[in-house]
Amino acid sequence: MRFAVILALIVGVAVCTGASAQDYPARPIKLIVPYSAGGPADVVARVIGQRMSAILAQTFIVENRAGAGGSIAGRLVASSDPDGYTLMFGATGPLVISPLVFKLPDYDPSKSLVPVALIGTTSNILVVNPNLPIHSVRELIAYAKANPGKLSYSSPGVGTPPHMIGEMLKLKTGIRMVHVPYKGGGNSTQDVIGGQVQLTFENPAVSLPLARSGSIRALAVTSSVRNPQIPELPTMIEAGFPGFEAILSIGLMAPTGTPPAVIDKIHDDSVKILFQPEVRKRLGEIGMEVIGNSPSEFAVAMKAEAPQWEKVIKNAGIRASD
Repeated sequence: MRFAVILALIVGVAVCTGASAQDYPARPIKLIVPYSAGGPADVVARVIGQRMSAILAQTFIVENRAGAGGSIAGRLVASSDPDGYTLMFGATGPLVISPLVFKLPDYDPSKSLVPVALIGTTSNILVVNPNLPIHSVRELIAYAKANPGKLSYSSPGVGTPPHMIGEMLKLKTGIRMVHVPYKGGGNSTQDVIGGQVQLTFENPAVSLPLARSGSIRALAVTSSVRNPQIPELPTMIEAGFPGFEAILSIGLMAPTGTPPAVIDKIHDDSVKILFQPEVRKRLGEIGMEVIGNSPSEFAVAMKAEAPQWEKVIKNAGIRASD
């Protein structure tokens, strides 16, 4: 079972010996982000990295290594020395979805990476081109059923959360839509604005300003509760689709074998950062619910997400070559 290995590793932490955290960190730390620069996850990573630099008195170098559903970044971190100097800003996509979609014989995040801290969770917003005669999710479904196969939805690539959420919508409603993958979220959203594709599921940090400007039309959020940044927008459940919930977790990961004392130090310092009012405010502005729980709780959260996406992937017949 995916992430069962992670849980076993965490249980064994108490009996492991490793380098003392007293000497850590003695040099700059790399924080690898599996997404392009400028996106919501990148923004969160840089907020955390900047604050960690101040607490640890060492530079946090944020590196963007996008591609292959996050497995490029994952492989890089997994193959790094397990000394706490190379960390990954992991998320549901790279940690849970990618192993189910991509053929990764030489890399399994459940074995190669261990959780450090769950920074928070976020959801996406279903948005459409404003020229469509659609103002609600029910109208979207009715339009799709009346025009089978004529609607297309974009994503930053095969195996990314927007792709999976689109397939979930198809699975739960029986509609037919064409998936159009891009090489990044920016182009994906821009083509919804331009009308080349009709809809997507975008992060609140990107979609809310565009919705407020009228560039796109927001229909619903994929969380089980309304987003406080746009409280008038219903959830997918409220829109008439029970059980439609897509929550994405984001947190810090380290290579397997990283000394427990180092993991504990990174965890404790990152949680301290999350309790800073200005940090919570900034993360809330980009649609994130701050969590900051333990490594074992992070592992449990990841494990709980897997069955939902496994079902979607199996029913949609999604499989990508690495």
